[in-house]
Amino acid sequence: MNDPLGKVLSAEHAAVYAYGVVGARTKGALRTRATAGFDAHRARRDRLRALIVQRGGTPPEPAPTYPLPFEVKDQSDAVRLATLVEERVVTAYLELAADEDASLRRLAAQAMQEGATRAYGWHPAVGAFPGMPAERTSGSPLVKIEPTPVPAVSP
Repeated sequence: MNDPLGKVLSAEHAAVYAYGVVGARTKGALRTRATAGFDAHRARRDRLRALIVQRGGTPPEPAPTYPLPFEVKDQSDAVRLATLVEERVVTAYLELAADEDASLRRLAAQAMQEGATRAYGWHPAVGAFPGMPAERTSGSPLVKIEPTPVPAVSP
C-alpha cells in the first residue's frame, strides 16, 4: 500500500485491536488508561476512514486479528504492548507528516504528539525519535561533526 492515509489507517486498525488486548489484561487506573487509548485510536480510525472516503478512496478494512509481538500474560506485558503500539503508530504517521497537503501534515503532527504522549504515559522514558534506530539515542550524535582546523595567523 503506497497511500500514506491508508497506511496510518491500517496502523490505527492494529492499535484498536491491541488496545483490546491491553484492556483485557489491566485493571484499575491502567484499565482506565487503556480505555482512553482505545477510544482515541478508534476515533482517529473513524476520522481517517471518513477522510479517505471523502477524498474518493477506499479505506483499508481491518484484519480479523493481528499478530502480537509477544504474549501478553499480565499487566506488565500489557503496559509494554501499549507503549510499543504507540511508538509504532507514531512511526506510521511519519510519511503523512511529509505530505504536500498542510491539513494532512497537521493531522499527522497532532496524531504523533498524542501517540508520543500516550507512550510516555505508559512508560515514562524517551527513546529514539520515531523511525530512527535505537542506537542513535546512546548519546552519540546523529552526525559526527569534526572540528575544522583553523590556520594559524602570522602577525
